[in-house]
Amino acid sequence: MIPALPVVDGSGTPIYPLPPPVAPSAAYRFLPFDTPLISARVSSSAIETESAASSSGTKKKRGPVTGKALEKIVDRSVSRKWRVSCAAKAEAHENTSQELIGSIGKGFLAFSVAAAASFSLCFDSPAMAESLTVAFPVSRTTEVNSVQRTLVEAWGLIRETFVDPTFNHQDWDLKLQQTMVEMFPLRSADAAYMKISGMLSTLGDPFTRIISPKEYRSFQIGSNGNLQGVGLFIGTEPRTGHLVVMSCVDGGPAARAGIHEGDELVEIDGEKLNGVDTELAVQKLRGRVGTTVTVKVHSGNDLETDASVREVKLPREFIKLSPISTATIPHRTPDGHLTKTGYVKLSAFSQTAAADMENAIKEMKSQGVHSYILDLRNNPGGLVKAGLDAAQIWLDGDETLVNTVDREGNLLPINMVDGHAITHDPLVVLVNEGSASASEILAGALHDNRRATLVGHRTFGKGKIQSVTELHDGSALFVTVAKYLSPALHDIDQVGIAPDVQCTTEMLSSPKDSMPKKQNSPVSSLEADSCVLVAEHELDIQESKGTAS
Repeated sequence: MIPALPVVDGSGTPIYPLPPPVAPSAAYRFLPFDTPLISARVSSSAIETESAASSSGTKKKRGPVTGKALEKIVDRSVSRKWRVSCAAKAEAHENTSQELIGSIGKGFLAFSVAAAASFSLCFDSPAMAESLTVAFPVSRTTEVNSVQRTLVEAWGLIRETFVDPTFNHQDWDLKLQQTMVEMFPLRSADAAYMKISGMLSTLGDPFTRIISPKEYRSFQIGSNGNLQGVGLFIGTEPRTGHLVVMSCVDGGPAARAGIHEGDELVEIDGEKLNGVDTELAVQKLRGRVGTTVTVKVHSGNDLETDASVREVKLPREFIKLSPISTATIPHRTPDGHLTKTGYVKLSAFSQTAAADMENAIKEMKSQGVHSYILDLRNNPGGLVKAGLDAAQIWLDGDETLVNTVDREGNLLPINMVDGHAITHDPLVVLVNEGSASASEILAGALHDNRRATLVGHRTFGKGKIQSVTELHDGSALFVTVAKYLSPALHDIDQVGIAPDVQCTTEMLSSPKDSMPKKQNSPVSSLEADSCVLVAEHELDIQESKGTAS
């Protein structure tokens, strides 16, 4: 049975669930002082401990800590490990687990708020023999104060769930303290969010990031398919961090302007995109219908060549994201029989993608189709749940669909439960360099379970999974919580999946020519697509073997 915790892939959209992280086991509490300080408290007498060392064993209580004294306590705390500070540990652990499980069912993790300005976050280390309180400065600017709380919430989620338990070989507790002190003098929420982003960037993972409440609302609109924009799918190239075009919506403003997959976005409305994450760039591209946005795109290998960078003015329009397009291709087999091949182009893994695919296949079966081509070229991913549901349209039994590897290196296979394919007819899957994330999961599931032949070029190689958590202020944190392997345990991340059969590149670089507008549309462009021709040949081979794989 597939567990239920919403996660996202590198394309920035929610994807299929992973098992929930272990429930926290001890607590931080952040309480406001009368002066501009917050006390991050693990037990009751930490500051007293420091006083005792300097007063011959006599404990003295301190008042609120400021300035250099604050820095001393921060420095002194970094070598210590946290231990449980909750009364009735077992009961608190059980209650926390129940709260987490309840909130997971609603689609995101949440931390209970005991009172205004207090958060619970838990850690466990029985090795700690003495207690410590760490004081942080609280901004008097209300909006920055709110982001400070968000910082603590984000830091704790990273500490509990980030796939690399070494946090890129750094002291993650110290990183919180440093960032909190840096945030104190700021006067705007935007500047404070940049501090959180800076902290996250030290993890060395471009997919672990935070987006502001405004950006998250825009993200939710995008994942629901209600768009006003220019029709671009963009993503972060993991090796360079640059923003690249994954694909264009067929017939949209970007496609009409000649922007292609693989082009790099250089500027939006005169603002350079160095260091700008995917969500912020998407927000800049979207806007009210009737307005325009000017982008600079780089095509080719030499970014320094002016001729390779061009400026394009794009109108914003209503963008209808229809993930499925189909066609029926007449096909003559080697023995002269005229048959029908069903062609299904899946451009993204939306909430309705699997159901739409199932309906399309049933409709084509009723029209006498006996073989299928599933085109995942330039599909950047999306909902992994949709990808796994789509795999079950083609597979039977209890097959493994994908394997996940958590931060401890534990392998967790995700299997079907008593699956029943709706067709066993021969299947070929088309892939290329733009096939990423959920596309790779689906292609890997069908290939490794010997259900389909892969034709095309090696896939993108995005093998990391992110959880998405809406934080208390409406912002959202994306955390890489696992990596995934194909059913045959092939590593996908930065490697991709190699096809069984390659085809020429001309049509691969022009996917719009192979995307029919509606079912039963003219198939001349498909007949000219060399990869479709190779796929038909592979279907003939499958037919001659009397097998569906």
